Amino acid sequence: MSDTILEVKHLKKYFNTPKGTLHAVDDVSFTLERGKTLGIVGESGCGKSTTGRAILRLIEPTAGEVIFNGEDITKKNKEQMRLLRREMQLIFQDPYASLDPRKTVSEIIGEPLKLQKLIPDAKKRAERVHELMEVVGLADRLINTYPHELDGGRRQRIGIARALAVNPEFIVCDEPISALDVSIQAQVVNMLEDLQREFGLTYLFIAHDLSMVRHISNRIGVMYLGKLVEVGDSEEIYQNHLHPYTEALLSSVPLPDPELAHRSEPIMLQGDIPSPIDPPSGCRFRTRCPYATQLCAEQEPPLTEVGSNHAVACHRVTPARGNEEKGGIL
Repeated sequence: MSDTILEVKHLKKYFNTPKGTLHAVDDVSFTLERGKTLGIVGESGCGKSTTGRAILRLIEPTAGEVIFNGEDITKKNKEQMRLLRREMQLIFQDPYASLDPRKTVSEIIGEPLKLQKLIPDAKKRAERVHELMEVVGLADRLINTYPHELDGGRRQRIGIARALAVNPEFIVCDEPISALDVSIQAQVVNMLEDLQREFGLTYLFIAHDLSMVRHISNRIGVMYLGKLVEVGDSEEIYQNHLHPYTEALLSSVPLPDPELAHRSEPIMLQGDIPSPIDPPSGCRFRTRCPYATQLCAEQEPPLTEVGSNHAVACHRVTPARGNEEKGGIL
């Protein structure tokens, strides 16, 4: 029996702009099992980071439910959310901007313990900071250094230690490796996996790098223009992807075998991503989809189960009701 730690239902986040309403996240739903990792992938601007921040209520959702450990946290007040921060944390994308340059490593890592009043005693707090530094592989000699004195990899380790300080159950990893060198990326991802096994952590892992997402995730969700277009187990998405956008994303992943790379051509999508202020009618991917039909412009395809733990939003895979008698779509 699955142990669901997070259930997101019809999550929406709209922003009012001078040009109109921006649909950053539009009716996103998924579940996440305890101790597992859900990877969210998609192009820049598709709503990945906004989804993660709306789940944590760092930005307030416009609508929808976020059920964490059986409770809808969108109904909690400010003080209740402050206490809930002990269980839900965020690893930021940019280790260069997410650390206070005026604070030392020990002050940054110890700050959540102080704010949450978990360890009021300064001596015991310092001991806890030493423990956390050891867990993430930071040398004790760095305890009184400032962020500007360290490289990106060490800075991100500080951010991870800060997130772990309050012993959370769930961590949103918002592109935690995108600002790091390739050699450092593997170290950080391997460390996140080790920490997950050691502490039973649950991750929402947001990234651009599909090969890295495949490596760390149990399940993968593909987002396009504020909507989930395909969700499934990691290997199922890679081996049996059904949405044309997922196919295009996967074709762009470089292959290590020169022979295979030479024989496979990446799918080049035509045009730019439409504006989330004025998204296309029907399927939002239709303006760039090589398989689009009139139905795609008229009806939005629902995210529909097509197999065990695999759902897709595409008329080619799940023909709209009433059209099957007319021969379906493709």
